[in-house]
Amino acid sequence: MEVLKVSAKSQPKAVAGAIAAVLREKGAVEVQAVGAGAVNQSVKSIAVASGYVAPNGIELVCIPSFEKIDIDGEERTAIKFQLESR
Repeated sequence: MEVLKVSAKSQPKAVAGAIAAVLREKGAVEVQAVGAGAVNQSVKSIAVASGYVAPNGIELVCIPSFEKIDIDGEERTAIKFQLESR
């Protein structure tokens, strides 16, 4: 599954476009965010992407979870949003 990494500086519309493109092509995508700002941008992106794919008859389903990841040799906790079309 393709993983899109979102930062606090990511533009929600750009991320939403990437989410929509991967969803249309593969039917599922994972969005990963570390930190409050990145989670905020991710949630906005997911909401916008839902509007982008709705005219194509795709209902966006979001399954959030925690995931341990390694950043520069340090273990961090990320929020993972598994997005699927229904």
